[in-house]
Amino acid sequence: MPPLLKSTLGCFSSRVSGCAAALALLLSSVLSAASGVKAAAEQYPLQNYLTGIAQQQWAARNTQLAGIKTGADVTARADFVRQEFLRALGGLPTTGAPLQARISGTLVREGYRVEKLVFESQPGCFVTANLYVPTGAGPFPAILGAQGHSTEGKAYPTYQIAFINLALRGNIVLAFDPPGQGERFEQRNASGQMELLGHFSPGLQCILTGGNIARYFMWDAIRAVDYLLTRDDVDPKRIGVCGNSGGGTQSAFLGVLEPRIAVAAPSCYWTSWPALWAKSGPQDPEQVLHQTIKRGIDYSDVIFAFAPKPMIMLTATKDSFPIAGAHAAHTEGRPAYALLGAPESLAFFEYNDPHGWSQPRREATYAWFDRWFHGRNAPVTEVAVKTETIEALQATATGQVVTALNGKTVQMLSLEIAEQLSARRRGAPLNNRPAARSRVAARLEVPDTRKMPVIREGAARREGSYARSSFEVVPEPGIVLPTEFYVPAGPGESPRPAVILIADTDVPPSPEWARELARWMEAGYCVVVARLRGLLPPDKPGEYAYTTRYRTAMRAITVGKTMAGMRVQDLLAIYDFLANRPEVNRSDISVIGRGQMGPVALYAAMLEPGFKKVVLQDALVSFDDLTRARAVPVLWADSIVPGVLMDFDLPDLARLAGPGKVLLVNPVSLADPSAATRRARDQYAGYARVIEGAPGVSARDLQ
Repeated sequence: MPPLLKSTLGCFSSRVSGCAAALALLLSSVLSAASGVKAAAEQYPLQNYLTGIAQQQWAARNTQLAGIKTGADVTARADFVRQEFLRALGGLPTTGAPLQARISGTLVREGYRVEKLVFESQPGCFVTANLYVPTGAGPFPAILGAQGHSTEGKAYPTYQIAFINLALRGNIVLAFDPPGQGERFEQRNASGQMELLGHFSPGLQCILTGGNIARYFMWDAIRAVDYLLTRDDVDPKRIGVCGNSGGGTQSAFLGVLEPRIAVAAPSCYWTSWPALWAKSGPQDPEQVLHQTIKRGIDYSDVIFAFAPKPMIMLTATKDSFPIAGAHAAHTEGRPAYALLGAPESLAFFEYNDPHGWSQPRREATYAWFDRWFHGRNAPVTEVAVKTETIEALQATATGQVVTALNGKTVQMLSLEIAEQLSARRRGAPLNNRPAARSRVAARLEVPDTRKMPVIREGAARREGSYARSSFEVVPEPGIVLPTEFYVPAGPGESPRPAVILIADTDVPPSPEWARELARWMEAGYCVVVARLRGLLPPDKPGEYAYTTRYRTAMRAITVGKTMAGMRVQDLLAIYDFLANRPEVNRSDISVIGRGQMGPVALYAAMLEPGFKKVVLQDALVSFDDLTRARAVPVLWADSIVPGVLMDFDLPDLARLAGPGKVLLVNPVSLADPSAATRRARDQYAGYARVIEGAPGVSARDLQ
């Protein structure tokens, strides 16, 4: 197990190395103090805290819905939902660039043909697709086929079966690959081969610039509609959308944002936030919209936004999306259709099976489009069809747009926005410290002012060369921070300087941690070990992205909180506790944040000028660095602050803190690990000190 805190006072190691007994006593004390912390972490009270906030917001939303009494109220709600979606996505691209659509090949089959299509949704951003065209004379209805989370994308066999059956029933189907799937993998490995990256890494990068990866999913789909309307064999008044799972999400979202969609059939997407929250929590980043719960948006609002156009809710009783939530969404949405005079246009279908576009849900999809596009109401039985290989359906020469066409990825598109924001910040830097503090507090979603925390005093005892006291610091109701306060014994200045060491993960303390405390006390410092809210053990190697860490961070984002902001509140509460201790010189309090706690320490120092020094150890150079990285592991979700780069980056905060106040020890770069120190010295030149190769800082560094 890695140590909780690395050694940061190496210059004193020789003075304490002989004190084996004292060190053993200290380690025993530290382990004993941590046992209660571990038990508290296993209960993970932060989840209860966030749930309490969400419940208040759901209650407020219920009051809003109760006020919808007329068709005009439904229309107003729909307008509100559309605006909220656009805000959370960071708007949509405004480029009107030509589609540059081209057919790279055609497969002729009995009753239909498959055209292999490539078009540009933005300049240099290539979308690969298969167009299923029925045999015969058009114009035909056209249906967008949105893909669920599958490596194969549009070539996934289950989806092919659905698209072929829809084509055989007289519909053109445009099945397109979303970012990160099919022919749109986003990352090359060290050998130059394409690797599946998924949506998590680019999704986190998009959040930093004030948007959401769903922005690009939606724009690709909107441009796909643009393409359909260029074809003579498409009836522009009969455009539909369908999809399962992630494709169900896209189908639902597109119904909110694309008025040209006439009929929708989202599958295995439906639930409600209260039901999903309690079962498994937030899903992929494109499904997690900033402040969505805080602003009163739930799954049923998709229904309000699409009404009165025909929509069928396709569900599974054993889905990972709880069926009770789907029933609740239908109950909430049904009055909207009634008030608009179209109660028959909203349908609900469920089948007793697990998540997936199973045959019963596919047949319900066919029947829905039969009814509204063809006027047929007979039962539908799926036709057995032969699917194609992935290679046969490829629209590019290599099977990947990056290698075949040098196409842009979402990371590249997000980076372009980050660079524009960086140029804007350089042109209008934050120079006014009070205004900057308000901007930082707003972005972290924390109050601009703070109250003194509640302090509960626990046991205190002297352990030979030091005294240890236990406290509970309560920064706000529902959050309790177990805090250990160490004071060296013997002669020395009084009051003493103090240092706050921020634990960055929830693991049992190590002997190295005990040595850390001993060195600081040997140097005459009082020490607080700060365990901020939400600490968890490290993610397991190879663990899938739906970790407790990721889902907690995303839960916070939906209710208008951030992990970084909540932890800054905790750190400031501990600072206030420490500054009021008689043993401590309140003008000489420093903080050391390791790993993801480095930015937390810097945020706190920006909001509280009383910190003497702030040390970022083994911490990220900048958030701009994350946007440049090929991949951002989900463990970094704790550090993601929505829209942070719209206002500032970490070097901006260091500059505002004042020359010499910030120290970076062994900085980290995900974009270019070998150049981390050079990047740090370039970005922090003139107002922060960068230390490389040292185990940490010494008391001399904090003077």
